[in-house]
Order: sequence, then structure tokens, then C-alpha cells
Amino acid sequence: MTILSKTKFYIDGRWVNPLKPKNLEVINPSNEEVCAVISLASQEDADLAVNAAKHSFNKWWNTSKKDKLNLLNNLLAIYEKRFQEMAEAITLEMGAPKDWAFEQQSQSGKDHIKTFIEKYSQFNFEKYYDEELGNYIAYEPIGVCALITPWNWPINQIALKVLPALAAGCTMILKPSEIAPLSGMLFAEMIDEAGFPPGVFNLVNGDGAGVGTHLSGHPDIDMVSFTGSTRAGRLITKNAADTIKRVSLELGGKGANIVFADADDKAIKRGVRRVFNNSGQSCNAPTRLLVEKSIYERAVKEAIEVAAKTNVDLAEKEGKHIGPVVSKTQYDKIRNLIQSGIDEGATLVAGGPDRPSHLDKGYFIKPTIFTDVSNDMTIAKEEIFGPVLSIIPFDNEEEAISIVNDTSYGLGNYVQTQDIDKARRVARQFRSGGVYINGNSAEPGTPFGGYRQSGNGREGGNWGLEEYLEVKTICGWK
Repeated sequence: MTILSKTKFYIDGRWVNPLKPKNLEVINPSNEEVCAVISLASQEDADLAVNAAKHSFNKWWNTSKKDKLNLLNNLLAIYEKRFQEMAEAITLEMGAPKDWAFEQQSQSGKDHIKTFIEKYSQFNFEKYYDEELGNYIAYEPIGVCALITPWNWPINQIALKVLPALAAGCTMILKPSEIAPLSGMLFAEMIDEAGFPPGVFNLVNGDGAGVGTHLSGHPDIDMVSFTGSTRAGRLITKNAADTIKRVSLELGGKGANIVFADADDKAIKRGVRRVFNNSGQSCNAPTRLLVEKSIYERAVKEAIEVAAKTNVDLAEKEGKHIGPVVSKTQYDKIRNLIQSGIDEGATLVAGGPDRPSHLDKGYFIKPTIFTDVSNDMTIAKEEIFGPVLSIIPFDNEEEAISIVNDTSYGLGNYVQTQDIDKARRVARQFRSGGVYINGNSAEPGTPFGGYRQSGNGREGGNWGLEEYLEVKTICGWK
């Protein structure tokens, strides 16, 4: 198998060698073999990227909207041309099965690029607050941004950060996950091909402890946008405090899915499949299934059926199966959490900690379901980030809402009922940034983000664009 050499960084419009090479192997999670080699940036490499972004800021800020739109449309056309390459990169680096990588992962990048182009073209950056009094409002770019993205939805998160930052007039340094860096580097190639001015977009690879920490505390960085674990988000916030920079965070979740007795016949299976999609590696997955007691036994039976029909196989295969989790670290963490569920008295009714019998290597986790779960168990409290579901019974609406909100997270929650008034009533009481009723999904451009320890910013559409803007009041404009 060919091992890709991806040791260069994209700084100031050029692919450059690291000043202090420190190679890292990228592992294909389907076979545990090396698929690429990258280099981890030093602080000096990161400083070069920051300086390039700083020096290009004024020129990019003052580039006309028409010219920015031309470049963004160039990027969209190139992305569409290289769409399959992006899907293949994501399959290789994080184990998304071919069909899922094409239809969901790569498609998400395209959708966000298109949506931001549309929203940017319509966005009014200047307006009167009160024309008679002459008070004027101007939206201006915040400055140089550090964009730190995760491995689970790599191009989705890159597009959600880079596109609005570009449109706002910011310059940036992208640090993709060192576990899944290939999609980010391919995106940098697209940026270069599209013709963006040197220094506007820069990419360095590195780990959180090294480059991530350095960027978040850097005095010339005006904003950090981070997607990842709550633990890492907490550290970034502390590190950024001395320079009082803006910090936008999209962090972990422990979503719940309330299924009332009057839910439609597909509600249970739909919710279980949503947990297993992407091998459970989605921060808004509804990993706590709350079922009204009158339908609890039926719900358990249906959930087990879904687990039995969910195939696990190699990412490079076509089909509707799920693939591996991204790394050995994640694999071990998930297996330990499954074991904690067993040890704490939950009943394992599907899956378990062992690798599927037909796969002798790779970071594969069986679709796993626990019943007899209480909300104080580890598996009900911690974000597992694998295909693991906890089923919890409830007596009434009030109890269900109480269980849902009994968490430090608040990203996405779900409700299933054919009584739309009840659905709306419950949705308003969830302490979360998103609510999904009866299987409905958010369309590109709607705001995505969390309450409490799930984060503090919003990505998508106008809300995502505003994250990268300062608001200036000018008195006496008239």
C-alpha cells in the first residue's frame, strides 16, 4: 500500500517544509496500517502562519465583496470537481464507509460552501440604526483567526469555519485534527487553486498540546474557533484568557431522544439508527433513548433488531454498513465505557466490548445497546463517541424532560410524538441548542451550537458569519 507523504504546510500561498520536522504517522483505522505521514508544526512554524495571516489582513478586509464572491465561487467549482477525492480522503483517514463518505461527509462540505456564498451575497455589512440621528452600524472582521477542527466530521467543520471567516474578511490559520489531516490538506489545495491571495488562508498540522495551545494564547490571534471535546475547549478558553480574544466553542454532547407512546411506528428504529450512523462519532447523536413505560418492551425489541441488522465492515467497501472508530485511543475508550456499563449493573442486550468476529483487525465496535440504565450511570453521563445506546424508561412528560436536562451538556435533543402541541411544548423545555422533532433534520444554514458545556458559539448561515464580525457604532454618520 502506498504511504502518502504530506509533511508540508501551506503558509503565505506556498507549500513549505517545516522548520523543525517532526513526523507523525496517520493510521488507517480499518486495517491499523500507516496510510500517510505528516509533520507536526513547531511554534516557529505556527508563528510564520500567524505572521502571514496578520500581514494579509488589511488587504483582504478591503477586497471588494464582488471579488470575494468570485473567489468563493471558484472554490465551490473546484470542490465539486474534486468531490470524489474528498470522500476518498475521509474514508482513508477516519474510516467513514465509501457510501457514507460520499453521500454525507463530502456532501456536507459542498452544502456549507454553497450556503455561505448565498448568505454572504445577501448580508448587509452596513446600515443606519437611526438615519435621522445619524447613528450608523458597521460589521467588520474580527481579524486573524485560529480555526481548530475535529476528526469526526472533518470537512463539515472546516467549511463551517473557513467559509464564514473568509466571507467576513478575516484571515486565518487552520489546524485540522492530526488524526485525520488529509481532508484539510486537500481543502488547502483547493484554496490555492481557487486563487485566494497569499496569507489569507494558512494551514499547519499539529497536536492540541503543541500548536493548538500556542495558537490559542498567541497575542496576534484575535479569535479561536474550536470544535472538539469539552475538556480541550476548557483548556483553550483558559489559555486564551490572558489576551481576551474571542473564543467560539462547539463541544461535546449527550443527546437524549424522548419517545412517547403515541410516536409513529418508525420512531424507535429511526432513533437507534441515528446513534449508530458514523459509527456513533457525532456530537449530537441521541445516545440516551427515553421510552414511555407502556411501550418500553416493544422499544427494546425493536432496538435490538436494528443493532442486529447494522453491519460493521471495512470502510473501503461499498454499502450501508458502519465502519471503524477513528483510532486506537478511541477504540480503547469506548470498550472501557462499555465495560463500565456492565460493571455498574446495566443490562447488555446487544453488542459488547469485543471486536466483531469476522474482523481480525481494525478499530471496529459492535453496535451496542444497554437497558436497565439509570441516568447516574457512567454510560448515561459521559460522551462515549461510539455506537453505544442507553435505553431509559420514564413515566410521564415531566420526568422525561427532567432526565433529558440532567446533564452538563446541551447540544441536541430529540422528541417523538404525533401530538405536535406536546412536541413543541417539550422542545421549548429542552436546555439545548438544537431540537429535532419526529426525525426532522436541520438544513444547511441553520445555527448549530450548544448550551452549557456543549459550547458557546453558533455555526451556519448568518449566525456563523456573525461569529467572525465585530460590530461598530458610528455616531454622526449623516
